[in-house]
This record gives sequence, structure tokens and C-alpha cells, in this order.
Amino acid sequence: MWLGGLLALALIAAPALFALLDRPGAGRVAARLFAVEAQASLLLGGALGLLEQRRAAAGSGPRISAELLMALGALFCTLLGHHALQPMLEAARDGQGRWSFAALHGASAALFGLKTVLVAALAWRASRAAA
Repeated sequence: MWLGGLLALALIAAPALFALLDRPGAGRVAARLFAVEAQASLLLGGALGLLEQRRAAAGSGPRISAELLMALGALFCTLLGHHALQPMLEAARDGQGRWSFAALHGASAALFGLKTVLVAALAWRASRAAA
């Protein structure tokens, strides 16, 4: 579910917005969609991390598993990308700040891509464990 949401936002929603709306309008709507995604990612990543910790505490797995590290990595990408870079992106859009909008947007996109890879790896490991 988490992976599907990330892929739908990156591959369908955001490109469609920029194809249909003017650049500033599309940017505002995309920013709002990514803000909602960030909240969902915090909730889902936190829930997966807690579930993984409970499994480890029950003795049915290593104390620090690959799944826990991937969930924490996805949470870190969300926190850094949305809660640290997003305010800097808004300042750069207004011509303020140290870095350009393009550089910050690239960093944000890279973090979103890394988060997507981590969530895909989590989904793949879960599907292998279920099989």
C-alpha cells in the first residue's frame, strides 16, 4: 500500500499536474500532495518500525533487523525531505536562502527516490516472508 502510494504520486499525479496546470499552480498542488504523503509515510513507517520492534522483543527475529533499518531509513528520508528541505524550498522559491530551488528540489527528489527504494525493498522482503 505504501509503495503504491509513493509510485502513484511520483509517476502519475505529479506529472499529470504539470501537464494540466500552469507551473506555479501545479507546484502548489504537488506540494500539498507531497505533504499529505509525508504524514502518511510517518504513520506507516512508524507503525512498521514498532511492529518490527515487537517481533524482535518476542524473540522471533534479530533485535535490529534489516526491515527495521529500512523502515527507519524511510522515516529519515521523510523527515529530512519534507520537514527540513521543504521550508528551504519555499524560501528559495521566494529568492531567499543559501541554495537554489533547483538544487533543493534535486535533493528532495533524491530523498523521495531513496525512500521509494527502501519501501520497495520492505515490500519485497514481506512478500518473500509470506511465500
